[in-house]
Amino acid sequence: MLRRQSLIALAAAIVLGLLAVYLVNIFLSKSESRVAATPLGTTKVAVALVPLDYGMEVTPEKVRFVDYATATLPPGTFRTQADLLPMGKRRLALTSIQVNQPLLAADLTGEGQGASISALLPDGARAASVSVNAVSGVAGFVKPNDSVDVLITRGSIGEGSGQVTDVLLQNIRVLAIDQDAKGTNPKPDLAKTATLQVTPLEAQKLALGQQLGSLSLVLRKPGADQDNPLVETVSFADLRYSAYGGASYARPMVVASAPMPPPRVTVIRPRRAAPQKPASNSVEVMRGLTSSKYEVGGYGR
Repeated sequence: MLRRQSLIALAAAIVLGLLAVYLVNIFLSKSESRVAATPLGTTKVAVALVPLDYGMEVTPEKVRFVDYATATLPPGTFRTQADLLPMGKRRLALTSIQVNQPLLAADLTGEGQGASISALLPDGARAASVSVNAVSGVAGFVKPNDSVDVLITRGSIGEGSGQVTDVLLQNIRVLAIDQDAKGTNPKPDLAKTATLQVTPLEAQKLALGQQLGSLSLVLRKPGADQDNPLVETVSFADLRYSAYGGASYARPMVVASAPMPPPRVTVIRPRRAAPQKPASNSVEVMRGLTSSKYEVGGYGR
């Protein structure tokens, strides 16, 4: 009896084992089919073998080529040594590049070009420098690649006198502070000039603004969504606490109109009384149709 039960248990174990093997084979077959259906094409691209800083020359000993998934290749990669470093040409890094980071055309200068400010400009952009000091340069906290607004303080135009401040430009990228385009110094550095990335029209505004008044930089959070669509001119009349506090403040509205004619003045002169005739004592005597007057009295005058 015991021998029979052992045989039954052994047979059940064998059947279950065979079933498990069969299921595992099915699972592995399906996995292999999915892997075979997935494209595994790779391409060798140039990556940094050592860290590269701004202005550092890219040489063959600082580069290696590794396999990269073709489907996820970023644009601007270099696939051969001849593409990266043509004969007699050199490239310089325009930004910091880490080890094993792919070398991209946007991060390197063109063939034979130096690491100048012009290489950092996108198509259609210009670089314009403005004078700054400790106050207008935000005490040295403005660094390359920061975003700033540009304010202009100038004399008021038209009637009245005093200074006014306007927002000249918004969301402007800083390319360099003095001669520093890397911005690797973490400490604030007082500078005399700031080089900004602008459009041709914005460059004209900066040139004119420096002649008409003084320019100031306002450090801001990057992003076009931070732009203020409605800006106002601030004058001496706005330098009141109530203009920014809880109390409401509104400047009187001046409405331009045509000049009013001077009021007409009517002079009323008193009428001169007619001279009175002196009183007289007379008697009129009628004789038929003829009348005669005779003065009587007056002896007491």
